[in-house]
Amino acid sequence: MPNMAEKGYHPVEDEPFMGDRQREYFKRKLAAWKCDILKEAQGTLSTLQTENPNHPDLADRASSETDRAIELRARDRQRKLISKIDQAISRINEGTYGYCEETGEPISLRRLEARPIATLSVEAQERHERKERVHRDD
Repeated sequence: MPNMAEKGYHPVEDEPFMGDRQREYFKRKLAAWKCDILKEAQGTLSTLQTENPNHPDLADRASSETDRAIELRARDRQRKLISKIDQAISRINEGTYGYCEETGEPISLRRLEARPIATLSVEAQERHERKERVHRDD
């Protein structure tokens, strides 16, 4: 069996779908993504803790508070993303990763490369978004 940490490996269509090699590849990809997010969050936390919120100028204070609110919203989105990454890793461990939740069909490798937390095939996602638009227009 080839070394799973091999550089330059990318899943291809002509190998077994979600075989050991692909599962290991996506598990590493997801873990690295999570690690990057956590490092970035730690940097933000350090910045927020060391920043002096007592700006004498009202405009500077307002700008700082706006920046802080934006940063905290971004962290919240990233917290939700980490949860989705953890769920994807769980699906890899359970053997359900890479298969559409709606149809059970394989999700394309191109889609998984672009969005490794995807749970729906492109077609199922488009149907879902069309339904959302119809309900929003009601």
